[in-house]
Amino acid sequence: MSENKKFYITTAIAYTSRKPHIGNAYDIVLADMIARYKKMMGFDVFLMTGSDEHGQKIEEYANKAGISPKEYVDNISGQIKAVWDSLDTSYDKFIRTTDADHELAVQKIFNKLYEQGDIYKGHYEGKYCVPCESFFTTSQLVDGKCPDCGREVIDSKEEAYFLKLSKYQDKLLEYIESHPDFIKPESRKNEMINNFLKPGLSDLCVSRSTFKWGVPITFDKDHVIYVWIDALSNYITGIGYSPDGSSDQYKKLWPADLHVIGKDIVRFHTIYWPIILMALGEPLPKQVLGHPWLLVGEDKMSKSRGNVIYADDLAKRFGTDAVRYYLLSEMPFTQDGTITYESFITKFNSDLANTLGNLVNRTIAMTNKYFGGSVAKASGDSEFDADLLAVASDTVKKFYEQMDSYHNADACETVMGLARRCNKYIDETAPWALAKDEAQKDRLAVVLYNLLDCIRMLAVMLTPIMPKSAEAIFGQLNTDNKELSFGAVNEYKVGEAVALFARLDANKVLEELSAEQKANAQKEAAAKPENVATLSEISIEDFMKIELKTAEITACEPIPKAKKLLKLTLDDGSGKPRTVASGIAKWYTPDELIGKKIIVVSNLKPAVLCGVESQGMILAADAGEDNVKVIFVDDIPNGSKVR
Repeated sequence: MSENKKFYITTAIAYTSRKPHIGNAYDIVLADMIARYKKMMGFDVFLMTGSDEHGQKIEEYANKAGISPKEYVDNISGQIKAVWDSLDTSYDKFIRTTDADHELAVQKIFNKLYEQGDIYKGHYEGKYCVPCESFFTTSQLVDGKCPDCGREVIDSKEEAYFLKLSKYQDKLLEYIESHPDFIKPESRKNEMINNFLKPGLSDLCVSRSTFKWGVPITFDKDHVIYVWIDALSNYITGIGYSPDGSSDQYKKLWPADLHVIGKDIVRFHTIYWPIILMALGEPLPKQVLGHPWLLVGEDKMSKSRGNVIYADDLAKRFGTDAVRYYLLSEMPFTQDGTITYESFITKFNSDLANTLGNLVNRTIAMTNKYFGGSVAKASGDSEFDADLLAVASDTVKKFYEQMDSYHNADACETVMGLARRCNKYIDETAPWALAKDEAQKDRLAVVLYNLLDCIRMLAVMLTPIMPKSAEAIFGQLNTDNKELSFGAVNEYKVGEAVALFARLDANKVLEELSAEQKANAQKEAAAKPENVATLSEISIEDFMKIELKTAEITACEPIPKAKKLLKLTLDDGSGKPRTVASGIAKWYTPDELIGKKIIVVSNLKPAVLCGVESQGMILAADAGEDNVKVIFVDDIPNGSKVR
């Protein structure tokens, strides 16, 4: 294969804090679809994925679990691979950042950058988000919280090494502006230029000394190499890069043709990573695709929200290809996609069972019934024939355009559109009626050939999207001809008609899922009874520091842009109104609360939440099954101390 036909594609490596949910799995499914399509087009493809295994959060999780960090990441990395495999992904390498060759190469990269003056030692003082493992200035915070994940940040001050981002800022801006396809979609590129590059870059902290679970700096054992140089370098270390001599594989594959990542890490891949490569003197990747998120309803997936859906669980219940198809067809190019069990079942029934499955099943069945399974190539001059073939030709053209530009949801709709047109063609031509008239046998042969060849073309286009189903269709057609043009097969000798997708009973499936979720919750609760009271004991002196008072809610209103918070105005007997922001909007309306008496922690340090200064916290109880009850009191004067 010629050198210019290579295609090196990567996913973001999955963080080994928890088992990946279905939103995390979109990366690998999208990358696998692109890789399979490029193979169809004759490219020599190499797909790499993997796991990101260092950092403070991993160290903390391992400590809580009572095991070593390496034991912890071995387990989670194994779960990641199992999920990827459950989705029938065809990656060529799975890299782990704990691989010895990766760690050695990362140390050499760090040393090279330090020796040439691109990394220097200094001190960091600012805000740090543990989950994101990112530092921020106060001005970068949003409502005092992490701008990326919205969680609380902590004050951090420590000695650290820094990468001189500012040194390469102008060079990177010039590169992005002169390579319009470097960052896709366009909105992500504009965000990077306007929000980060033009305002000016601060140098990047690239080491930590407050935890040990990381790649050690060879010349300073008190520091470990911080996540971005460690994790981002996997794209080159995984194919054999080293500052003191790279492999033939690296020379063949780099620069990467495409990095597939989530929109939340575009900054790291289009600012930090290119600057690291510039400092190393290596070419930049050709393109970075920052795809949107998959949400559950309107929310991000989160274990704390209790709305996590796992891809391997879906695949076991509904089949691998159904999960792949849903992910690829429901994720627009620029906007977030959404998933619920209800929407999944609806999509399964409408597209897979009713449209595609029904088309294949009845066409194969009619071919067997009316022609003993054998239909030769034939042509007709009906307006229905002409329109079907025109739609088929247009479908192929659009499919190529949409797949080449990574508009996978549009490509899925285009392919399914041809399947719908085939079903309409069956209604228009009524093969069962033609079969009753011997004089119409030739016409019936034309109709069935047209359907069979369109189905074959559908299978070709579905190969990167639903590989197992595509192969099943080829099996029923009894052909391996994958030419994407009409009339490529002279005769079909079909096999037995076997249903590809059985229609789901939505109510039954949802009842089963609900019962499973309750059983799993009960099982988890029974397995961890000690977690009912996990807080450590405190002394009476500590308890006496908490001041609890009764107060009356005199006013209540929602807080704009904060779905969970209500702004409460309280009369606590002090003569001055007290404001509290409380996360109870899901369970109470303002009208239900005004006039009620509650208990407030009155000496809590004020905090600003979504622009509202909250001067305390009201008492509420977790009543189970996602139900919170505010503790109300009656006939007690405002401001009475609770003892």
